[in-house]
Amino acid sequence: MQYTLRDNEELDRALRKFRRKVQRAGIFRDIKKHRFYEKPSEARRRKMKAAERRRRRRRRRQKARR
Repeated sequence: MQYTLRDNEELDRALRKFRRKVQRAGIFRDIKKHRFYEKPSEARRRKMKAAERRRRRRRRRQKARR
């Protein structure tokens, strides 16, 4: 990721913009995710849990709308 400083731009402001750009790109999330090896079975289990949470959340929201 690269950010070029503009003329008369403060370093603090440029640093904030760079951090925001990195966060939006999801780079830190990806780095944390790949920091340690995750067995394929653990990845499947994690994804299944996340899918179940999404399903529950969707059901709750649908019940609230009625």
